[in-house]
Amino acid sequence: MGAPASLLPELEEVVAHGSAEKRAETLRRITTLFLDSASLFNEEHVALFDDVIGCLIEEIEAKALAELARRIAPVANAPAGVVSKLAKNDNIEVAGPLLQGAALTDPDLKYIAETKSQAHLLALSSRVGISEALSEILVDRGDREVARSIATNHRAQLSDNAFTTLVKRAEQDGVLAEKVGLRTDIPPRLFRQLLMQASDVVQKRLLATAKPDTQAEIRRVLAKVIDEVGAKAAPRNYIAALATVRALHKDKKLTEANIAEYAKAGQYEETIAALATLCAVPVEVVDRLMSGERADPVLILARSAGFGWPTVREVVISRPGPKPTSQALDAAYENFEKLTAATAQRVVRFWQVRQGTGE
Repeated sequence: MGAPASLLPELEEVVAHGSAEKRAETLRRITTLFLDSASLFNEEHVALFDDVIGCLIEEIEAKALAELARRIAPVANAPAGVVSKLAKNDNIEVAGPLLQGAALTDPDLKYIAETKSQAHLLALSSRVGISEALSEILVDRGDREVARSIATNHRAQLSDNAFTTLVKRAEQDGVLAEKVGLRTDIPPRLFRQLLMQASDVVQKRLLATAKPDTQAEIRRVLAKVIDEVGAKAAPRNYIAALATVRALHKDKKLTEANIAEYAKAGQYEETIAALATLCAVPVEVVDRLMSGERADPVLILARSAGFGWPTVREVVISRPGPKPTSQALDAAYENFEKLTAATAQRVVRFWQVRQGTGE
């Protein structure tokens, strides 16, 4: 290590009195000296270079720092102090090469993710082995480009909270929905939520690009709604109600308005019979769907038939059990607005086919 040591007097002179050009040239020489034998240096040697280079970069222009960052980024035993200092630089040209792959401590990564620019976050999002804690910060603070990048990084460990945030953001971002949907580590409940809120186009793209086992899972999710319906309602007699609504339907007089009136008046059997008739789903199935714990099947039936929210609201309120709260109705409205007619019709066709009433 005589060579680095011999540079110390020159280094003191450069730091104290050298021009910017001289400092940059000295930094370049010492960096080259380190890189030429980096693989042979022990920890003490590297620590010396860390001190020397760390001293030089205190007051040096960004161009020279960026050059240094590019040169040492691929080096496995690059001086840790220098790496940390450069990675925290506000200039992404300086920090970027190190953020993407250099060895950084968890506290350094957390500090950078919490305080630096979107460009810094984007560079971090492509790192190998992102921890769950870091992933949460990135998806919380990151913009759309950062979110898409980390969703594509299949070697990043995404926490449940990170997935939840990504799925919520995917409501307004079809590209993100595709990227998140193709991750094999997404929790099943969030995969279902993602798929059901996705547009018809996104669903088709997921089916087209997914592996065969994932394609099967996507189809299972779309079919699962009926199996998630809760307790069944007590047996009801729909003979009279069916006779009434079928007579109206035969004369082409059965409309959405009739269903709204039945529901508002508390005529439950007529409401079920009319929904079953207009949606071409067996009355027993509609009865079971209406008596479940969730309002989702009602939303699907109504959307498939082209009903408006006022009618849907009356039907939801008419369901057996305690009346829904205003918060529950607001949530149902949001879900209804997100649900596409194509998705609803596809699920209804499944109900029809499953019961042998459709093609």
